[in-house]
Amino acid sequence: MRLTEEQEELRSAVRALLGRHAGDAAWRPLTEQIGVAGLAVPEEYGGAGCGAREVHVVMEELGRELSPVPYLGSAVLAVRALLASGDATACAELLPGLASGAVVGALAWAEGGSWDPAAVRAEATPGPGGGWRLTGVKDHVLDGAGAEVLLVAARTGAGVSLFEVSRDSAGVDRKPAVTMDATRGQARLVLTRAEGRLIGAEGDGERVLRNVLDAACVALAAEQVGAASRCLELTVAYAGQRVQFGRPIGSFQAVKHRLADAYVLVESARSVALGASFAAAEGAPEAARCAAAAKSACSEAFSVVAGEMIQLHGGIGITWEHDAHRYFKRAHGSSQLFGTPSWHRTRLAADLGLTPSPG
Repeated sequence: MRLTEEQEELRSAVRALLGRHAGDAAWRPLTEQIGVAGLAVPEEYGGAGCGAREVHVVMEELGRELSPVPYLGSAVLAVRALLASGDATACAELLPGLASGAVVGALAWAEGGSWDPAAVRAEATPGPGGGWRLTGVKDHVLDGAGAEVLLVAARTGAGVSLFEVSRDSAGVDRKPAVTMDATRGQARLVLTRAEGRLIGAEGDGERVLRNVLDAACVALAAEQVGAASRCLELTVAYAGQRVQFGRPIGSFQAVKHRLADAYVLVESARSVALGASFAAAEGAPEAARCAAAAKSACSEAFSVVAGEMIQLHGGIGITWEHDAHRYFKRAHGSSQLFGTPSWHRTRLAADLGLTPSPG
């Protein structure tokens, strides 16, 4: 599993740009100069026609910087949902704007802390003129407070379905969520008979969401690897600079052991994340299993390494001015995003026929 020369050049370009542009200010250069928003969009809709490996590269670099740009919610979740729906009309209308980055999309999906597609309880009923009326509450909507394209999963008589809801529609209440990780924007969406139009086939939403879940887990695993790798880099550098008892603390055997263990965790996570990206890019039969394994392993690796960063930095590691707390919060927030590690292990075991399918 080796990235191509072009993919490594993409990495260098993204890293250099993020070094010049901090925070939300990076989104416009990333989309206009590099075209990251359209990497996974087919060329016929204005994208680059790339795949999971290119998304992996971008997500890993965004993770290193804890960048708050809306790449995951818009360029991964919203784009994947539209493509998986198979709705050519909706794709032709919505994907060009998303691919250019001029428009940000959001997928409203989770309810009550559950990312299981079968757990969707928001309701959609037929409305006048062939439209639909949606009612329900959605949590953890990535970049949902400001997104121009709003996709919502709701249940009809035929099952879970996907809808587009106008952000200005009556009955749509979007409020930013207060989260522990301030670097990832989330919103709570309350729908009260909001007008929506069906995307794809009625009742096909559960299949679409399962496809999105796998893509989301693969992308998030790459982000977690990038962030964990940066945690390790910063901690190794600090261990070589911080002097205690007349010696750098990195020279003490106990510290060396902890750094070595963290290195093993990061590299193991890197392997499983790359494996999931390659499987997704190739459409391998085991792609869903790899996605679940990557989300579980990378979540736990990032959490451990971020914790070690706090511990080995000592007092400075718990100050607001140092970045350690930002990585620690991202680690714990991303561990819950798209399902906990234990839930994904249950998914994996069920797929292997070892346990009943998780509810």
